[in-house]
Amino acid sequence: MAPYATLTGIGVPALQITTDLFIQQLINALIIGSFYSLIALGYSMVYGIIKLLNFAHGDVFMAGAFVGYTVLAKLTGVGGSVLGLVAAFVISMIVTGFLGMGIERIAYRPLLKAPKLSILITAVGMSLVLENGVMAAFGSKPHIMPITLPTAGFQLLGAQITYTQIGIITISVLLMVGLQLFIHKTIYGKAMRAIALDQTACSLMGINVRRVIALTFFVGSSLAASAGMMNATYYGTITFMMGFIFGLKAFTAAVIGGIGSIPGAMLGGLVLGLLETFGTYALGSEWKDVFAFIILILLLVLKPTGMLGKKVTERM
Repeated sequence: MAPYATLTGIGVPALQITTDLFIQQLINALIIGSFYSLIALGYSMVYGIIKLLNFAHGDVFMAGAFVGYTVLAKLTGVGGSVLGLVAAFVISMIVTGFLGMGIERIAYRPLLKAPKLSILITAVGMSLVLENGVMAAFGSKPHIMPITLPTAGFQLLGAQITYTQIGIITISVLLMVGLQLFIHKTIYGKAMRAIALDQTACSLMGINVRRVIALTFFVGSSLAASAGMMNATYYGTITFMMGFIFGLKAFTAAVIGGIGSIPGAMLGGLVLGLLETFGTYALGSEWKDVFAFIILILLLVLKPTGMLGKKVTERM
């Protein structure tokens, strides 16, 4: 790559980007954007049905990573193999899905008729419970995942792309497509969309609203766990606080796409990943976390409904 030039008179590095660097940054953006999208889907699904901002969802992502870590550590002999990784991935999604259902049953369902502020405070409290519970169980130090992903890959216009990166992007896309098919092609998906429109009418029509809400938490939590597992194995370390910043950024992605919109959550995560990756390259790594929230503030000022969100009128 060509060296940085300097702007005349002030000695500030001028932004230069070559084809290989652009492709490499694009792949990085798609990976991090995929993680944001998978987590943001949980925010949008829950908000779309019960109008709850589940701020414990980022810590569900973290819990999924720790479940996968535990499974890999216990699978003696196969924990470091492809079979062990697949088993840990599936078990993590299932266990974390039931964790999400438990959170909904214990913390949220009794407060569905309570003021929104009460349930919002409960969500923050549940986030703290998850963080401190994992810290008490696993300790506060970072943990190294007991598996190393292969680094083999291929060259594309000078950029080195690994099969692991392609696999993560492919799995993320398949999960998002699968969710879309589930929402639009299954009876439970139709029930979710109906409850999002009018919960009372659905109850009168015989739909088991509580069961559908619980299923929504299961699906959203499972997707967050998949992101947690892929993030943990890709970067190699996990910590009990990893869900905090990821949760906030995924919420930002959901707002960018339009909170309550499933396609919006997918699009918002990818857009945030692109903006954050290339913005960090342009401004410096110290702006990595700040950049996402600058975008959030600007979006709330300029287009509060998000990219695919719609204005709604609350009926009294």
